Amino acid sequence: MTNSKVYLEIVKQLREMIGTDRLKPGDKLPSERELSERLNVGRSSVREALRSLELLGLIETRRGEGTYLRDFRGHQLVQILSTFILQDEKAKRDVFETKNLIEIDCLRLVLKRIDEVDINHMIDWTVHSAAIDDEEFFYRMMLLADNYLIGRIWSILKDYYHSLVHTPPRYKHEEYLRILDALAEKSEEAMIAAYMKLRNLSGL
Repeated sequence: MTNSKVYLEIVKQLREMIGTDRLKPGDKLPSERELSERLNVGRSSVREALRSLELLGLIETRRGEGTYLRDFRGHQLVQILSTFILQDEKAKRDVFETKNLIEIDCLRLVLKRIDEVDINHMIDWTVHSAAIDDEEFFYRMMLLADNYLIGRIWSILKDYYHSLVHTPPRYKHEEYLRILDALAEKSEEAMIAAYMKLRNLSGL
């Protein structure tokens, strides 16, 4: 079984435990060791799946006590999770497309909130980085957007993206600087155009 299939299978099993009401809010989940033995997978894979569920707010880890199911009633996060365990080509396209949309919405928020100090700091970091890490760039953008939910959704989408694409493309410094220049100019049109060029997209 490939790493991505192991990862998704663990998420699927945990989702089913929640979705079928075998566990109630406040109940403790099996330990990493127990899940590892039950699924016959490594503990590191179990840990990554649990981390994804925690980022979505479905579970919480209490230091020294274990992992517990949170009260997710009234949320659609379980249904959202179920779309990610599909392994057909459309599901993969959905992950890529939604990740792109979240990143664009993040940049729209950054455009409204970023100040001169922040933009100069980002430009300096970009210029002086030997190689730009795309994940790090957008993580910094998520912090500047200052929207916890968007950041959390992006984190889980990013994890699923990496489970599907083991060797993500590398981008040039000037492509990120084009986005930052547009943000500095407060030009949403230029910012979206720069993002589309970065991701080699014709339209969303």
